[in-house]
Amino acid sequence: MVEWITSDDPVPYPDAVAWMEGRAGAIARGAADECIWLLEHPPLYTAGTSANPADLRAPNRFPVYQTRRGGQYTYHGPGQRVAYVMLDLNRRGRDIRRFVTSLETWVIAALAEFNLRGEIRPGRVGVWIARPDHAPLPDGTPREDKIAAIGVRIRKWVSFHGISINLDPDLDHFDGIVPCGISGHGVTSLVDLGLPVTMPDLDLALRRTFDTAFPDPSAP
Repeated sequence: MVEWITSDDPVPYPDAVAWMEGRAGAIARGAADECIWLLEHPPLYTAGTSANPADLRAPNRFPVYQTRRGGQYTYHGPGQRVAYVMLDLNRRGRDIRRFVTSLETWVIAALAEFNLRGEIRPGRVGVWIARPDHAPLPDGTPREDKIAAIGVRIRKWVSFHGISINLDPDLDHFDGIVPCGISGHGVTSLVDLGLPVTMPDLDLALRRTFDTAFPDPSAP
């Protein structure tokens, strides 16, 4: 059984990390159900284990939190749906690569609910949107914008941290970092792409597509 929790008010980042760590520990002990936590954060930057300090362009703009999830610098803020994913990989297969692929599959399936084609790219973590409506990069490479980020941590084969999908955040806030260490390409959101999607719409899409990416391991 997976418990779904939705927080209506922005959750301070340290509070979220402390709660996730506690819940992940309880799942590992068999004392709690798996959990998906849907929330927003106040504006902030996080630095993953691979973050390059040079990619933090505006260190004084928002609070910056060092975190032990994988990945590089990421922005979180209002208008972005964060889904923290606390799943027991002891039950679902001890395969981190497959787990990350399942997260990508989940995001892509949720975006497809709005007739939006999300794609993955080798060497570029996250989910991307092709932008043929924009001029290509100076080297002729087609422009692509990132719409979702992925960063996870595994402890005792229980996952935490997870995904973030840009619904309608202030895209200028991404200018303070090199998002996920990838320069050249941009960042977009559902509303930026002209889709009048609300947060409840996105939450419903995430719930409706979850089993596609993460089928119940106890099902026959």
